[in-house]
Amino acid sequence: MKTKEKYHSDDYLGKGVQKTALVISGGFLILFCLMAFLKPDLTEDWVGASFDWSAKWFGLFWQILMLATLIVGLILMFTRYGRVKLGKQETPEFTNFRWIAMVLTTLLASGGVFWAASEPMSHYITTPPLFSAENLSEWDRAVPGLAQAFFHWGFSAWAVLGTVATIVLMYAHYHKGMPLKPRTILYPIFGDKIFKRYNFFGVTADVTSIIAVAAGTIGAIGFLGVQAAYAFEQIFGVESNLFMQIMFIVILITIATISAVTGVDKGIQILSRFNVAFAVILMIIILIVGPTVFILDAFVTAEAFQLQNYLMMSLTRGDGEWLAWWTVFFWGWFIGFGPMMSIFIARISRGRTIRELIVAVALISPLVSNLWFATLGGSGVFFEMETPGIISEPLNKVGQEAAVMAILEQLPMSGLFAFGFLIITVVFVATTADSMSYASAVAVTGSDDPNKYIRVFWAIVFGAVAVALLTLGEGSISMLQNFIVVSAVPVSLLLLPPVWDSVKIANKMAIEQGIKSKDDRSKL
Repeated sequence: MKTKEKYHSDDYLGKGVQKTALVISGGFLILFCLMAFLKPDLTEDWVGASFDWSAKWFGLFWQILMLATLIVGLILMFTRYGRVKLGKQETPEFTNFRWIAMVLTTLLASGGVFWAASEPMSHYITTPPLFSAENLSEWDRAVPGLAQAFFHWGFSAWAVLGTVATIVLMYAHYHKGMPLKPRTILYPIFGDKIFKRYNFFGVTADVTSIIAVAAGTIGAIGFLGVQAAYAFEQIFGVESNLFMQIMFIVILITIATISAVTGVDKGIQILSRFNVAFAVILMIIILIVGPTVFILDAFVTAEAFQLQNYLMMSLTRGDGEWLAWWTVFFWGWFIGFGPMMSIFIARISRGRTIRELIVAVALISPLVSNLWFATLGGSGVFFEMETPGIISEPLNKVGQEAAVMAILEQLPMSGLFAFGFLIITVVFVATTADSMSYASAVAVTGSDDPNKYIRVFWAIVFGAVAVALLTLGEGSISMLQNFIVVSAVPVSLLLLPPVWDSVKIANKMAIEQGIKSKDDRSKL
């Protein structure tokens, strides 16, 4: 029976909503909320124990997986396989700026909004164990601190979000006509049977990918409510309470819903273009009016420090407790986003070459992220050096949302900066909610153009769950975000095969496109 004929059989996935993945993933989110309401302490203990277990038994595997993904991506980029065109389309659908803007805004919503100010400061206050020593100067504490933040939001993080897995998905979907779903990543291993409706590995891949990205997105939305409400209080004096936090989430979901209705070619790309342009303008102004020389020096030095120590930072196993709460936590978070981000990037990257894909996702995006971290977080470190406690005390007493405002208050026209940051915070996370609701809709339909109402459904679900958990206290959002590390366990197994499958697929397409002849037996 031919593949296309199989998809008309009841045993195989057809077009439309796949109820199994939708019911299981949606049911899990409802169950999680109920458990958090009815048994908050038990749920928190369970998530904490699961987090510790995941970090202990999978931490090393994740470290190797992240590094291997980056290395394979770079090899494909530098060799003749980089000329292979993806998506069975001659010209890209989006311009370079629009394309990279859509890629950038999805991860920077979490990194740039919540961690850019606090993580460099946290590593400055307490130097990462790998670089700690007695009697370090302030500069010798600042550089490793920034480098560690660069590493966590840099090359490996971006590589796992949209390089080798994206190559596999684009080949299977656009070249072979397979559904665009997380389980499609396993197509090179299992063949057509992975698309059987109740295939265990297929259902597990779809469900765990949806749950992982839901946890991460809901966590980001919840933190947005907290941070935006805090910023609003600092700017306008309106108390930051639960009502204000919920109001900002409602505004966010409204923006995401409108964007979802207008489609990828209008909604997401318009939001992302606006946000990247606005963020760049804000960053340039901070560079000009802030500690310009310090920021530039710190960016260049910390980037060089990171590159010099990249292998050691990638594979260190020294301080298990620190590693679990920093590197392994972030790696689990990014791995959890991996399949859905790969689906989203596959959708917007038709007509691009492998080289363009790797350069944009694994090189340009991390460097822009690092510059943003250096501008915001580096300014915070500079002000902390000048006046000890001016940034660290608000960070320790209130949290991440206070660190951002404490930094902006040290700048001229601090009110305008705070208002601008409030805008990009909302739009950044709205873009993430929109793009991940799109990816979730794709995951339950297998189509790269899912029904807009399914996208709206997921956007509303993400917002509703975030609101529900916020009513239990801010700790419940953190608990859900920690759960993404647990859900990353099965997802990480899903992201392992593309490390070698992408090379095989690149080789096959290189022969098809005349880049390599069949008689050429050289590997690369």
